[in-house]
Amino acid sequence: MTTLTGGLSRRQLLLAGSFASAGLLMATRATAALPPAPQAAGKSVRVGEVTIQGITFKNHDILMSGNIYLPRGFSKSRQYAAIVVVHPGGGVKEQTAGLYALKLAAEGFITLAFDASHQGASGGMPRFVDDPMKRVGDVYSAVDYLSALPYVDSGRMGALGVCAGSGITVKAAMTERRIKALATVSAVDVGAATRKGWEGTTPQSELIPVLEAVAKQRDIEAAGGAPVWVNYVPALSDRSAPFDLQQAADYYLTARGRHPASTNQMLMTSISTLASFTGFEGADTFLTQPLLIIAGSKAGSLWHSQQLNDSAASRDKTLVIMPDATHMDLYDGEGATRAADMLAPFFHTHLMHG
Repeated sequence: MTTLTGGLSRRQLLLAGSFASAGLLMATRATAALPPAPQAAGKSVRVGEVTIQGITFKNHDILMSGNIYLPRGFSKSRQYAAIVVVHPGGGVKEQTAGLYALKLAAEGFITLAFDASHQGASGGMPRFVDDPMKRVGDVYSAVDYLSALPYVDSGRMGALGVCAGSGITVKAAMTERRIKALATVSAVDVGAATRKGWEGTTPQSELIPVLEAVAKQRDIEAAGGAPVWVNYVPALSDRSAPFDLQQAADYYLTARGRHPASTNQMLMTSISTLASFTGFEGADTFLTQPLLIIAGSKAGSLWHSQQLNDSAASRDKTLVIMPDATHMDLYDGEGATRAADMLAPFFHTHLMHG
């Protein structure tokens, strides 16, 4: 394995980090800062009145790893509304996606958080590929899995995406009509962020040298050479990175949110697939489901949420800008609690009595 540490500019090195969040590969166990979760399929844990079960499901030839969250008083003889929760790029199901899945399950929903293909405990080779359209397919498969459960009402399924997971979920919901309601938290369209930078102000032409470097690396790998990885988030001591990404390092590289399956690695060649992704394109026609968009007023990524709100065809859409909140404030703590307090009634309205 080769990790990229030089040769490209600061902007180019942080290109991957400009759209997503991940964590440092740790040999230690996940810290108590994250909610408990099953360690493998077939295992279960209880958190408060919510039961969390480790499961697997198929995505074509890839075996996906997920956790399903069952609400208080769960009975297999009933049918429940269900929500797919999609994690940030580079993250895993046990982090902020699992936290939101837990909070929504406590409100009576069946929820599913899963690792993207090629990431975490899910299968897929090579490891650490970041291909947004493959992740859209992951969402389709997660909906397939839920729809086949006898205790899920397939007519009352929703989706929630966090950070890069939002752009993936928006893209999926345009063509996955089984998703009846959609919400985003700290939304990011990874394609737009790759082309325009974290705050949307970088000239897109600056991406061309990066794509030239990717082309050379693809030649190397095609000839049998070693792959190269780049990091999602900067080092904790890096104060030259955008503020949101400095906070992302604080979440993913410390006891606050790190997890051993979240590795802060992405194949360099993934940059070309990210650059070609258009997460919100078509939203003005195809995104018709009820939509709740939650973002922080101090988030450098706020422009994504505003763009989504402006473009979505949904007649029932709401943009909530939380005062004084940053992008990462909504990953955990009080920020996530406040966001969940808005998500629960939204999904109750649109899914509980569908």
